[in-house]
Amino acid sequence: MIGIERTTLTSIPSLIVADEAKKQEALPVLTYFHGFTSAKEHNLPLAYLLASKGYRVILPDSMYHGERETEITDMQKQVSFWNIVMQNVEDLKNIKEALVEKGLLQDERFGVAGTSMGGITTAAALTQYSWIRAAGVLMGSPKITTYAKTLVDSFRKEGDLPVSDNMIEQLYEQLKQYDLSKQMSKLNERPVMFWHGDSDAVVPFDHSYTFYDEARHHYTNPESIRFIKEPNRGHKVSRHAILETVKWFEEHL
Repeated sequence: MIGIERTTLTSIPSLIVADEAKKQEALPVLTYFHGFTSAKEHNLPLAYLLASKGYRVILPDSMYHGERETEITDMQKQVSFWNIVMQNVEDLKNIKEALVEKGLLQDERFGVAGTSMGGITTAAALTQYSWIRAAGVLMGSPKITTYAKTLVDSFRKEGDLPVSDNMIEQLYEQLKQYDLSKQMSKLNERPVMFWHGDSDAVVPFDHSYTFYDEARHHYTNPESIRFIKEPNRGHKVSRHAILETVKWFEEHL
């Protein structure tokens, strides 16, 4: 039977989904990050499917989301988008360390994936942690500096931004260290899957596709990097994407 445990991992509210009979055993682990304005519970269907295959799945709440929600305005949350992504990357390290300390990670088999903001987090985490074994980026952008500039331009068209130009330039500089498109060597031929709907109006499809098209030349094994394009699909993960994600980690984690 698959169980869902609500817990806190180093102050991060999380759900742990795993076979009840093996919940005290070391298992391969996938941490899955939700999207902007979503929460950990929204990814339970995928977590259930992976847990059924023998994985321990960690679903954390991101800063200002779910159980970490605080009294801030929508604009404050929007402006905090990149701080949330960077905090997610830090949270990932803390989650991994907590699992290792508890003896719950099998043979360093640790993967990460996510939806939208969670996919962006996944790509950013690949620049920081060589111990990530496999990854899945679902409708996220690996070109985070470019995407940040796109978002800033969009906000400027809607009205004044509540931050200075100097602060924005500092953000761009800060994001460069997390920008996978500027550090492709850090992929180190690790298995990475991309899924993106070609009608996505929120996160540009071409960000992930053009990245993949360049990154695949850095792989000696073409089966270690994959791009799944879903025609006429907007900014919503399909069942096909969920099933392909499960299959990907079965093969590579």
